[in-house]
Amino acid sequence: MLPQDRLELAVSIATQAGEHIIAARQGQAFNQRYKKGQELVTNVDLEVDTLISERLEAALPGESRLSEELAPDHTEMATAEALWVVDPIDGTVNFAHGLHHVGVSIAWVSEGRTRLGVVHAPFLGETYTALYGQGAWCNGKPIHASRRSNLEHCLVGTGFPYRRDSRPPLMRRLMAILQHCQDVRRNGSAALDLCDVACGRLDAYYESVSPWDFAAGLLIAREAGARGGHLYPCPEGIPEDLYGENLLVSAPEIHAELADLLRAADENESMFY
Repeated sequence: MLPQDRLELAVSIATQAGEHIIAARQGQAFNQRYKKGQELVTNVDLEVDTLISERLEAALPGESRLSEELAPDHTEMATAEALWVVDPIDGTVNFAHGLHHVGVSIAWVSEGRTRLGVVHAPFLGETYTALYGQGAWCNGKPIHASRRSNLEHCLVGTGFPYRRDSRPPLMRRLMAILQHCQDVRRNGSAALDLCDVACGRLDAYYESVSPWDFAAGLLIAREAGARGGHLYPCPEGIPEDLYGENLLVSAPEIHAELADLLRAADENESMFY
């Protein structure tokens, strides 16, 4: 199947998944529980993951999948020549609380490189798409990242891990951003934060996330002209496009300066304490 055909398939699946999410919200037909005692998950996450998995299997039988609920085995990242990377509901807490920043994220990775990405935001009526080397779109219209060139006027998105004991070191980064940039937004969906970078609503985004959270959004942001990378070198054996630790995606001209700022915050233990 050609990449364009795969993209059209992914858009169709994401749209159907979005319809399921909206219906579940409207009917309040979902249950909640916590994975590992801290991470909220609903039965709708599982239902949507199943829907996506079944449609991919029907269209492309036997192709490998990495998804948050049904197939979270990270070893697939290093062993699969081609891989679908799926987050059925990015922003589960938002979904459960009635907020609109909720996305379905679907990416296809071949030989370690993300070739297509789809992020569908059902409550916002937006579908972001990208093909490697061919640009990025929102609802079929081309999108472009910010051209911001100074940190002082930079609006930055980020997020925080569910584990509370992992948060204190990240406060140093947050303080550095607040001191040197215009402001911070924490919207609760990495996929949509990356799409906001792609269309210029945010000038930058940084966080450590799982592959399914960012694979599609990172491609969309890069294809829209943003610069995406990591604050520190990636380990061997994991494709860079699927390594989510210390991710930084931004307008090209501020990327290096922002990366230096965040790394300096990591080293400055007196900044917050």
